[in-house]
Amino acid sequence: MDPRHRRGLQLGNLSDCPNGSRWVMDVFSECAQDGRDIASVILGLVSIFCFAAASFPQFYQACRTGIMDRALSIYFLLGWLGGDLLNLIGSFLAHQLPLQVYTAIYYVLADLVMLALYCYYKVKNQGGGFTAQINAAFLFLSLGTLSTVSFLGRGAAAAQDPVVFRGRSLLSTHVGELVSEPFTRSEIIGFTIGSVSSVLYLCSRVPQIYTNYKRKSTIGISYSLFALVMLGNSLYGLSVLLKNPEPGQSEGDYVLHHLPWLVGSLGVLSLDVVISFQFLAYRGGKPGTHEERGPLLGEQGDSLES
Repeated sequence: MDPRHRRGLQLGNLSDCPNGSRWVMDVFSECAQDGRDIASVILGLVSIFCFAAASFPQFYQACRTGIMDRALSIYFLLGWLGGDLLNLIGSFLAHQLPLQVYTAIYYVLADLVMLALYCYYKVKNQGGGFTAQINAAFLFLSLGTLSTVSFLGRGAAAAQDPVVFRGRSLLSTHVGELVSEPFTRSEIIGFTIGSVSSVLYLCSRVPQIYTNYKRKSTIGISYSLFALVMLGNSLYGLSVLLKNPEPGQSEGDYVLHHLPWLVGSLGVLSLDVVISFQFLAYRGGKPGTHEERGPLLGEQGDSLES
């Protein structure tokens, strides 16, 4: 069957989806037959905006406090980057919609900026003389990432295969073909990559929880980062659960096909709740003297006046 068919539909064709939403079909090639389907798409869109905006409060907090290298665990950042890189790779392997590919690219670039800030403050706060080398290394890494994305994009642009719209976890599987076997080959690949991605997202939270516990402080971390991610994961989980199964697919099979992304989102949500309690428990905590650095933003003359 032509991979562009979903629910027996040709791309952008409403003839077999008479009650479907036109804008959903035009933008996502998705047959949204009723309110549940439309709500699923809208919640997925809002979750993407939450994930996309999550990094900006942390960028500001890093510049304001200047102790990002103390506040955030490097393993937290690397785990998050690894999960987003797998999403990007999967978006090309699954020939997903351009919107999903571009969103995956944005997530990876935002992670690289976060990692670059971490390394910048690590070098700056240790008084090292390797700032130029660090900047050159990240410039090289960024150019390499963009070149790879550009190369893969040329191949992916030839045949984009519409798939289910699924929030930050962009590795949704092909569920349009009414297959007799539990998983197709593309679904197995997507399932495997999605599972590894979910594990990376989950594991990234553990070192951050330990770092907060060891410091007895959350100064230098923006709670908005975790609040927006929690909101995004909640909306994403709801969008998956609200979506109607495909014709011939039971509710159990539908949940099974999306299990890696549900476990990843809801599991990360539970660990982010733990971090939220740490923000409450350590809200009166002060960073140690070795963590008091000169920020890029803020009142630098306050200490002189006091």
